[in-house]
Amino acid sequence: MKRAKQKGFTYIGLLVAVVVLGVALSAVGVVWHTQAQREREQELLFVGHQFKTAIAAYFNSGVGGRQYPQQLSDLLEDMRSPVPRHYLRRLYNDPMTGAADWTLVRVEGLGITGIASSSQAAPLKHAGFSLEEAAFEDATCYCQWQFVYIPRNFRRRPTPIASPTP
Repeated sequence: MKRAKQKGFTYIGLLVAVVVLGVALSAVGVVWHTQAQREREQELLFVGHQFKTAIAAYFNSGVGGRQYPQQLSDLLEDMRSPVPRHYLRRLYNDPMTGAADWTLVRVEGLGITGIASSSQAAPLKHAGFSLEEAAFEDATCYCQWQFVYIPRNFRRRPTPIASPTP
């Protein structure tokens, strides 16, 4: 008779264990997603600075006068001199979208002065930026993280015009 009273108790215990395991796994999923987004943010900062440095090197190469690149592919192989120069090894994908869909920051008549992500997602990082990245603290989307090269001796501050990659 004692056995009849215990019927079904193990089943209820197993259901409770499955529910607890499901809740724990969903919490792990949220933490994993947040950590993955933070890693993509770090990659965006790295890649953005790589593009900015490459644009600066292209501009300052002095070959044929100082000018900005007209296309991102100009950073891969600069044919303005007898010996081609390479400022980037490859064109990086936007870490936030996973595609090469950068928003190009252009100054009318000059060329590409920088890039920005085309992602409309809200950034997790809002503080702890370097002085160079201080403007990113107020950003409401990754598209506002613009990596733009402006020479120090530029007399007038150009107004960047963001345009999607062709």
